[in-house]
Amino acid sequence: MVANYKEEVAMGEPEFISAPALILRSLSADPDRRAITTADRVEITAGEFAAATYRLAHELLARGVGRGATVTLLTGNTAEALSARYAAGLAGARVVNLYDGMSAPVLAEIVAGADTTVLLVDGERYADATELLPLVDVTAVLALGPGGPAEDVIAASAGRPAEDPAVPIGPGDDIGIRHTGGTTGIPKGIVSLHGPYRSILDTPFDGRPDDEPPRLLVATSLAHLAGVLADVTLHAGGSVVLQRSFDPGAVLAAIERERVTDLWVLPPLLYQLLDHPAIGRTGLAGLRRIMYGGCPSSPTRIREAVKVFGPILVSLYGMSEAQKIAVLTPDEYARFGDDGPLPVGRPFPDVEVAIRSADGTDLPAGEQGEVHVHSATLMAGYLKRPDLTEQVLHDGWLDTGDIGYFDADGYLFLSGRLKDLIIVVGGHVYPTEVEDLLLTHPAIAQCAVYGVRDAQEAEHVHVAVVPAPGQRPQLADVRAFVTANKGRIYAPEALHLVEAIPLTAVGKPDKKRLREALAD
Repeated sequence: MVANYKEEVAMGEPEFISAPALILRSLSADPDRRAITTADRVEITAGEFAAATYRLAHELLARGVGRGATVTLLTGNTAEALSARYAAGLAGARVVNLYDGMSAPVLAEIVAGADTTVLLVDGERYADATELLPLVDVTAVLALGPGGPAEDVIAASAGRPAEDPAVPIGPGDDIGIRHTGGTTGIPKGIVSLHGPYRSILDTPFDGRPDDEPPRLLVATSLAHLAGVLADVTLHAGGSVVLQRSFDPGAVLAAIERERVTDLWVLPPLLYQLLDHPAIGRTGLAGLRRIMYGGCPSSPTRIREAVKVFGPILVSLYGMSEAQKIAVLTPDEYARFGDDGPLPVGRPFPDVEVAIRSADGTDLPAGEQGEVHVHSATLMAGYLKRPDLTEQVLHDGWLDTGDIGYFDADGYLFLSGRLKDLIIVVGGHVYPTEVEDLLLTHPAIAQCAVYGVRDAQEAEHVHVAVVPAPGQRPQLADVRAFVTANKGRIYAPEALHLVEAIPLTAVGKPDKKRLREALAD
């Protein structure tokens, strides 16, 4: 697929319009609409935002930042961060985000590995810049506002033209590099192209016609899927409401106050909303879509969410290497009843998914194997790592590393990650399967299952548990429960009671931290 995009450029196909250019055209066409509401509740119109972004793009070009350059963003959930990403794209540069929650040495490795031309810092990350800057050597460091560690590039751009710089961009050009979580060493850089990313703007999530422009609440990092959904929302004529980080009480308040229609959360964050005392007195009538995904979810808690929020949940299955893969729309949940597993959905119409054995053989419905994906939105590869690229990309197919199966109706169910597999005496244990079961235990509110190796390199099943109110589960009881419902090899050998399951900066359960904190 990458080759196809490169060939289109060489053959001189009709003019290609990039995603940033399309988004800015949509904003310019309706300049009076509210486009952004900042975390401080400042409203920015589409015209104001578009003009500032065009000016910033011209400023970057004037400083030599154009095609072939890399703009790295040390930014939070700000309007300036969105504007900088679009401006860099308009200028033809590729964008790298430095994720919150990573150490300064790891961020420095990313800056160097991506061949950063200019580093842009916004007000939310000035403190991080103080730690990072002594560790990096880049051509320029610029601040996205006053009071920062470098020149204010937004102020410098004030006299630039408020119009599209019209830099020629092809579908085979790099649009960005997204990095993996980095839980095992330096994160891998995932190279994405303009062509595949452009196609995402027109992807419907639930197939329902919208009767009003969407209002998306961004409470997770713009550097991840929330940023993609912000792009889709602004292109569709909607508005984006920003929050600095995820706080369940603040999210519920914003849903009611801002008449939010769309929300994206990872499953652990969805559970926080369900468990918050304000959930019963919050006006939720305006919500028409809660999208979730990014890590395994509990069928029990998802069904609870459907009861609380109504039939508005949308399961999105995807990954940075493949973007969209499958979707489960609101009207499909009922067919799976009140118990048992829930699928992540059926493949999008323009995506092929195959379940294969370790030797590459396609497996029939009902048989579990590795999930492989073929689509136009696959990554171009891992930055400067052809060896790793060759391990997962074969003849236009991506080996996702996920384990799953199809049912007879074409719904895709996931069992876990191949790398998360716990190999115990007597068989293999996928943590997700045990977690789903444990969450049906009345004494368990939250849990995380993970493998721990002993001095002989043998693996053992451990579980961290947040007890239900008034409960204190015991290992013997939990082992008996798991053994009776799933089998002896799945039963945890150690149980750790914790106040909360730690989450990564993205919002996924941080099993690495659990493993380290509870090592003994």
